[in-house]
Amino acid sequence: MRGTVLITGGAGFIGSHLCERFLKEGFKVIALDSLLTGSLDNIAHLFEVEGFRFIRYDVTNFIYIKEEIDIVLHFACPASPQDYLKHPIHTMKVDSLGTLNTLGLAKAKGSRYLLASTSEVYGDPEVHPQPEDYWGKVNPIGPRSVYDEAKRFAEAMAMAYYREHGIDVRIARIFNTYGPRMRLDDGRVIPNFICQALRGEPLTVYGDGSQTRSFCYIDDLIEGIYRLATYEGLMGEVFNLGNPDEYTVKELAQLIINLTGSNSGIVYRPLPQDDPKRRRPDITKAMETLGWKPVIPLKEGLLKTIEYFRERLKGEALHSNSRL
Repeated sequence: MRGTVLITGGAGFIGSHLCERFLKEGFKVIALDSLLTGSLDNIAHLFEVEGFRFIRYDVTNFIYIKEEIDIVLHFACPASPQDYLKHPIHTMKVDSLGTLNTLGLAKAKGSRYLLASTSEVYGDPEVHPQPEDYWGKVNPIGPRSVYDEAKRFAEAMAMAYYREHGIDVRIARIFNTYGPRMRLDDGRVIPNFICQALRGEPLTVYGDGSQTRSFCYIDDLIEGIYRLATYEGLMGEVFNLGNPDEYTVKELAQLIINLTGSNSGIVYRPLPQDDPKRRRPDITKAMETLGWKPVIPLKEGLLKTIEYFRERLKGEALHSNSRL
């Protein structure tokens, strides 16, 4: 074994893929998850894998792990607007107390520490695309602030541990990511559109659909995170990880309708407060330092994701019929 990695949020969408990747690379993996938004279904296939251990645990509490830990990856946190608006205080506790507790563990164990931050720290940006040295435009008291500001605080906490205690901290600012293991009711735009299209329902677009997003397939993101976590000499560094290809929400809706073969139309609803108008990462730093850039085109990634959701919806229908 190459060492031991602790992954908080290990039963979540991104966390479960990280568990797989680090196991594949020869690491022991300890996954922590409260299962508030994560699911054991995401990691059930790993329970019999040598070197994998799951602990159901809320990281807002003190964390004690007996064995030595080489890398801590803090990925626990409700990440979709639907989830963090439903659990606003817990979201802030995970990004404050949870970050404090995981940093304390890294300090005690002498571990490298990778914080999962987000493109939301840039808010509704006035600089486009967004480089790592842009400070952002965030409403500190708006409804989204429970996530935006919590992540900004988590970054500040991580950097304080780096400066005061010399912890090997690195921060990943993750832009919109999609792929298998997202929940059907995740609430983010790609799961929403795919489920609506497969069910033959109208796709719900907020605003006029001209706002833009950049979508990174999960396999590409995991490669970037793995390189950032294992690369030597990046203490105190921040990296954007995402796909710089930019699409309007309306373009995405039409593409998903076409790829699913759906007859769904599009309905328009008012734009939520503080919803960013444009979002696109500047990944120059990741390309030059990590040698990383996304390689999976949106159409290819969406086809894989659509197939996953199609099977999940079939499974739900069968389960529902079996109860009748």
